Amino acid sequence: MGKIRVKSFGDEEQEQKDKLRADKKAEAKKAGMEAAAKAKAAAGETPESTVVANAGETPEESKPEKGKGYVKAAASKKLKHSKEYIKVASLVDKNKKYALGEALEMLAKLQRAKFDETVELHINTHEKGVSGAVTLPHGTGKETKVVIANISEDAKGVEDLIKAIEAGKMDFDVLVATPDSMPKLARVARVLGPRGLMPNPKNGTVTTKPDEVAKKFAGGQINFKTEAKFPLMHLAVGKVSFGDKKLADNIKTAITAIKTKNIKSITLKSTMSPGLRLETASL
Repeated sequence: MGKIRVKSFGDEEQEQKDKLRADKKAEAKKAGMEAAAKAKAAAGETPESTVVANAGETPEESKPEKGKGYVKAAASKKLKHSKEYIKVASLVDKNKKYALGEALEMLAKLQRAKFDETVELHINTHEKGVSGAVTLPHGTGKETKVVIANISEDAKGVEDLIKAIEAGKMDFDVLVATPDSMPKLARVARVLGPRGLMPNPKNGTVTTKPDEVAKKFAGGQINFKTEAKFPLMHLAVGKVSFGDKKLADNIKTAITAIKTKNIKSITLKSTMSPGLRLETASL
């Protein structure tokens, strides 16, 4: 890619591998349960999750299936979470809004993965269109790969970058470009846009000082923006290993940038934990 510069920080590879392994394990378990159910049906046995309609009893949470001689019971519903998840979820009071300090203490108790989970904020805003950028004092702990496209400095590098993007090779998290590079990048706007990678003056990724901007993203700057169709936003604010103090600093900084007047509700969670509703008044 010529002289296009890529800057990498941190490593999230282990988290991705462990999460993939957990997903495969869940799929294997599901397949085994389905195979066992089919075997019972072939042997003429009545599955535990069904009852015969003419037996005179219908479970309260079941409904007759049209054209069939049985009804499905509540037990037939697919298990959405593992027993381990349900166990830790029982520690969370769903009707309570936690103060930040209390929520972070609880979050530590909900950890069950072997990797260092990412801590996330899921925010409901009063309306769409809330956006901006903020530099977290302790960074996100996530690997950030920044590519700089500067056509005046390296025209061939920009052309190589565009060809790589057209071929589906986008091994970066942020693309920073100089204004004179934008007409060239317009060729791949349809590819970069849906992935949130198209440089944009509004989020600071189109600039005449690309090196300085790249350093900001490397130093913990993140962009925040509500979803296109819903007043929701999702932010990574660190790793569980940061500890309560650093996480609290990052969270308070993010909330200050977004502004509490724009926030309807906040949920704090880590990659694989249940969510904790936050008390916004304490932030």
